[in-house]
Amino acid sequence: MRKEKELKKKIPIYLLIFIAAALLVTGVFRFAKDNYALITLIMAVLSMLPLFLSFEKKKADTKLLAVLAALIAVSVLSRFIFFAVPFFKPVTAMIIIIAMYLGSDAGFAAGAATALISNFYFGQGPWTAFQMFSWGLIGFAAGLLAKRLKKSTALLLVYGALSGVFFSLLSDLWSVLWYDGGFNLKRYIALVTSAAGITLTYAVSNVVFLLIMKNVVGGAIERVKLKYGIGIDS
Repeated sequence: MRKEKELKKKIPIYLLIFIAAALLVTGVFRFAKDNYALITLIMAVLSMLPLFLSFEKKKADTKLLAVLAALIAVSVLSRFIFFAVPFFKPVTAMIIIIAMYLGSDAGFAAGAATALISNFYFGQGPWTAFQMFSWGLIGFAAGLLAKRLKKSTALLLVYGALSGVFFSLLSDLWSVLWYDGGFNLKRYIALVTSAAGITLTYAVSNVVFLLIMKNVVGGAIERVKLKYGIGIDS
C-alpha cells in the first residue's frame, strides 16, 4: 500500500520528465536552432514544477527552497572553479548528493538549474536544454535510489560512473540530432567512439568527487535539515 501511494505521488513527475524528453525531440525537428531559448525556458519551468506542486501540497516549505537554492549556488560555483580542467568537474557529484538528501524533485530541479545558470557564463545554446535534462534526470534517479546509495558506497560510485557515461552519451546524441537534423547512427557511433576518453574522464571525476564530497556535503545537508526541521521523503 505504501509503495502504491509513493508511486502515485511520482506519476506527475514522471509525466513532466516525459514531456521534457518530448520537448527535446520536438525542438530538434520542429524548431529552428536560433529558437533554442524557447525550449530552454520551457524546460526551466518544467524542472521547477514538481517543487512548486509539493510546495502547494505543503510537503515543502520556504526553508527547503532556501537550502536548495544555496546548494544550487554551490553546484554552479563548483563548475566555475574547475573551468580550467576540461570534463573533470564536481557538478554531477553535487547534484547526486543533493538528490540523495533532499529528494528526487529537488535533484531534478538542481540538475536543470545548474546547467541553465552556469551556462550564462559558459555559453547558452541548443545544448543547454540537453544538459538541463541530463543532469536533471541524473538527480531525479539519484533521489529515487537515495536509500540504497546512502547504504552502499560501492553502489554510489557505480551510479556516479554510469551517470558520467549517460551524460556523455546524451551529449553525443545532441550533437548528431542538431547538426544532422535527425538521428544518424553511423555519425553517433563515430562520436561515441571518438569521445571515449571524455566519457571516461566524466566517469572517473564523478567517482573521485563523490568519494571526497559524500560525507562532507551529505553530512552538512543532514545537519541543516535537522536544525531547521526540514523533513524530506527521499
